[in-house]
Amino acid sequence: MIFLAWAMIGEAQSPHGDSMRMDCAACHNTEGWEIPRESWNFIEEKKTNISSATGIELNSTEKGFNHFDTSFPLTGGHDQVDCRACHASLVFEEVQTDCISCHFDVHNMSVGNDCIRCHNTGDWLIDHIPELHEQNGFPLLGAHDNLSCVDCHQGGTNLNFERIGNECISCHQADFEMTSNPDHISAGFSINCIDCHSPEDNEWDTEAVDHSFFPLTLGHEINDCKRCHTTDNFADVVSDCFSCHQTDFEESVMPDHENAGFEMDCAKCHTADPGWSPAIYSNHDLAFFPIYSGSHEGEWSDCIDCHTDENNFSVFTCISCHMNPDTDDEHEGVAGYIYEDNACLACHPTGESDGAFDHNATSFPLTGSHIGIDCQQCHADGYEGISTECVDCHTQDFEGSQNPNHVELGISTDCASCHTTEPDWMPASFDVHDDYYVLEGAHAMIAGDCVSCHNGDYLDTPTDCVGCHLDDFNNTIDPNHELVGFSTDCASCHSQDAWEPSTFDHDGQYFPIYSGSHEGEWSDCIDCHTDENNFSVFTCISCHMNPDTDDEHE
Repeated sequence: MIFLAWAMIGEAQSPHGDSMRMDCAACHNTEGWEIPRESWNFIEEKKTNISSATGIELNSTEKGFNHFDTSFPLTGGHDQVDCRACHASLVFEEVQTDCISCHFDVHNMSVGNDCIRCHNTGDWLIDHIPELHEQNGFPLLGAHDNLSCVDCHQGGTNLNFERIGNECISCHQADFEMTSNPDHISAGFSINCIDCHSPEDNEWDTEAVDHSFFPLTLGHEINDCKRCHTTDNFADVVSDCFSCHQTDFEESVMPDHENAGFEMDCAKCHTADPGWSPAIYSNHDLAFFPIYSGSHEGEWSDCIDCHTDENNFSVFTCISCHMNPDTDDEHEGVAGYIYEDNACLACHPTGESDGAFDHNATSFPLTGSHIGIDCQQCHADGYEGISTECVDCHTQDFEGSQNPNHVELGISTDCASCHTTEPDWMPASFDVHDDYYVLEGAHAMIAGDCVSCHNGDYLDTPTDCVGCHLDDFNNTIDPNHELVGFSTDCASCHSQDAWEPSTFDHDGQYFPIYSGSHEGEWSDCIDCHTDENNFSVFTCISCHMNPDTDDEHE
């Protein structure tokens, strides 16, 4: 029973932690606690000897230790490692099974701490980089397939693979910025390179330019970029028709677009079909006179039927069709009737004989942007009782205005107090400026030049002097305001009339020169401050000279 007692004592004093429940002799011998690797093959023999000597059959927890029975089998390089290389403590259960607990992270956490994602226990070599890269969402295609890791991952060391993002621009920002043909920045190209370039190609050549912002169809279906992009700066071309077709507009004679005063928005009449045909002047009904609807629909075949002067489409005729004596007979008894083209339009603005009406004869003449709009825009609920107050039609414009915010500032809803009927609400005046910021002196002289203070932004204009006059403050040298440390509160010395004359509380802050003995004894700052660049330097003895001063202080 000696061996059993020895085994029991060994178990009671085990330094390997509570979870290690096995006989000491299964691993150790009586010569010492060391377990030479060459003797590990004899552990099974030791267990047999213990069982024979004691007559006790060792159960599974008392048998020799086998690492393959644990959650961490020793494979590859781990099979030849001394136990103590990992088990620094004799309490075996304290050792973690994650790689990072034993292996220093040479990648500085740039690829995570799960080593077996890339490595195995046999060696540290990696032969499946493309697969790993694809798992990270960036397959190595085209030119990327032949690159070295450090070509893209330029961390502090060659093993630091900090993530640089899967977007092309993460690596190719310099390529994007330096490209001059075309200049990608000036052209406003997308920084998503794959919009035009394929990652599977080895060069930047592309025919995959996404021109959906201006579809190249019909008459625009051309393959020669230089037809429109005449310079290397692709941003020079704008999408409005007239920028490319000004010559077509100016040379058109049937009708003469320029003399007729046609709009320069080609798309209002033309499609992108080749040859400019077919064309229709569909806004003619709204802007001038209904010829595609109403009584005149289908009653004409060509513009020249009414516009007899091809060089001046402001000239038109009604009486070439509405002839006498029939027209006179139809207007018998109509006061003010005259047989004249302009008179026809004045009474029959829609071309209809019933309900002839001239809006300009009412209390609300149509001027500016009101000319040519669809009647239903204002008269959706009928023609009786329609308000002539601007805001009753333009409430949404008023409430939606943000520069400035009319609602927030409490601006009057009387639109006409600032605006005319001209398009885009411009020009505009603001006679109530003094309710928000009083314009006096020199400011009153620029009351009509809004941009000199606001620069088109009426939201963030400062009201303190230095907000507008910081450059004046910084550039003043007589005296140098910044160097002397003057207050940036301009109004403390200056008025709104002009910068001169100005006042300065010299008496309160520094030395009494406007009161006491020195009042009226100086004419300019330089009398005392002889260094114009440093007003902290001053002199008294330029006035209080010797021998008088010495005598007075005898």
